[in-house]
Amino acid sequence: QAAVTTIPGWLAGRAISAGSDFLVLVCFNSLFFAVEDVLTGLHLDPSLKEVNYNPTFETMFAPEFGPANPFRTQQMAAPRNMLSGYAEPAHVNDFMFEQQRRTFSTFGYALDPSVDTNLSSSSYIGAVEEAEKNKGLTVFESGAKKTEKRKKVKGGDAADLDGFLGPWAKYQDEKDGAKPSEDEKKELDEILAKRLKRGRNEEDAPAEEKTILHVKDMYDYQGRSYLHIPQDVGVNLRSSEMPDKCYLPKKQLHVWTGHTKGVSAIRLFPGSGHLLLSCSMDCKIKLWEVYNERRCLRTFIGHSKAVRDVCFNNVGTKFLSAAYDRYIKLWDSETGQCISRFTNRKVPYCVKFNPDEDKQNLFVAGMSDKKIVQWDVRSGEVVQEYDRHLGAVNTITFVDENRRFVSTSDDKSLRVWEWDIPVDFKYIAEPSMHSMPAVTLSPNGKWLACQSMDNQILIFGAQNRFRLNKKKVFKGHMVAGYACQVDFSPDMSYVVSGDADGKLNIWDWKTTKLYHRIKAHDKVCISALWHPHETSKVITCGWDGQIKLWD
Repeated sequence: QAAVTTIPGWLAGRAISAGSDFLVLVCFNSLFFAVEDVLTGLHLDPSLKEVNYNPTFETMFAPEFGPANPFRTQQMAAPRNMLSGYAEPAHVNDFMFEQQRRTFSTFGYALDPSVDTNLSSSSYIGAVEEAEKNKGLTVFESGAKKTEKRKKVKGGDAADLDGFLGPWAKYQDEKDGAKPSEDEKKELDEILAKRLKRGRNEEDAPAEEKTILHVKDMYDYQGRSYLHIPQDVGVNLRSSEMPDKCYLPKKQLHVWTGHTKGVSAIRLFPGSGHLLLSCSMDCKIKLWEVYNERRCLRTFIGHSKAVRDVCFNNVGTKFLSAAYDRYIKLWDSETGQCISRFTNRKVPYCVKFNPDEDKQNLFVAGMSDKKIVQWDVRSGEVVQEYDRHLGAVNTITFVDENRRFVSTSDDKSLRVWEWDIPVDFKYIAEPSMHSMPAVTLSPNGKWLACQSMDNQILIFGAQNRFRLNKKKVFKGHMVAGYACQVDFSPDMSYVVSGDADGKLNIWDWKTTKLYHRIKAHDKVCISALWHPHETSKVITCGWDGQIKLWD
């Protein structure tokens, strides 16, 4: 039903309005036509609340937009003002609604909302029986009556300093004696018995110490023991100067065998390096010759579990050993006698003498209970505790002319301490950092090489700032999960480290390039030491129980 009229071209592009009807311009063969839309019915606004005439059924229920959809289901066609259907607004006070909702969720009943909400009406929905039993009490009404507050003894006059009780006054009905009843006593005894049972199964007494001398004579014809530095080995072991130029080790010179299980650490005799001390998982500590016949000189037996770490004093006459039997023992290197034992019932992970000449009676140990404990050898007492780490302490390294020491821990941080001050003055922990269970100070005292658990060796400055040297990162080996010891060549031109595959890795210090790899051990190569007086001699030890000399 449309009336079509031809209109002149100048009207093109204009909107033409004629009363309530609309003209639409249509172009056909350069002629413009106006199509007049004729409405067939009246549109009823659905939001209207009042209608001034009687509309037909079709008008009232006509679709809001466009023609009716013949495929709509009855459910879809039903009037909706929310996702789940049509909700009629009800005039309920917010508080009343919340009260009934909470009552329903707590007790399972509420007033019937379909009945005209009159609080006096007693029609309920949900657990009707419960509602009748509770007399329709809501959550806000059914709370227990508050008991009377306990009265306190009057506090007296505030001016009376001794007699004034104030807020510390006791309650009037309070009893002083807190004797447990029979049942409570029984319970307490059970708990105590359980605790005792759960306690240590091992004997508290330390393992018995003994020593075996493997050479025929303890003293030579001049009365000198094996601690005497030999002078017939082709290198001056008494000199304090380092070799000028070092070279890469190429071949295996010697294998020291004697440990029946993996070797956990090796230490060279201080200064000369003519003796080698090794500790092992077979609970034994052995002392070896590095020169001449390279014999095993002495075995120290005195730990009941694997020995984790050993450390010589400055002159090498004594050494400390730390083991999983929770004991740290001080031994005489020459006679093999155990001088004293120290324990705080925690596992020591690392142990270090203070390198200062006037503090040789003091040593520190990193423990499994996150503490660094300082003992005095003379009294056998703990004289200081450094308790700031959040995980077991793995390493302790003295820096800055022994005024400070650096510790690393399972908490993936590095802390720097002033000697005898139990608060760390520097704390290094980056989100990207991993645990660093092996740390070595460079021969010139300027750098700390840290074996990081993400298969890298990181270098930190060891003087004042302790900053990470981002240019020096040594990669290419696999050490994740193992505390493989790092070492430097005496002239600072190479960095050496073992790895989990049993290989000995050698990097160039300047370029950080991996120069050389040697298959050193069948199992993990846990430690590598460069001899301080030799140009190319490196000693390695592994979990195959062997110690090897490379040149």
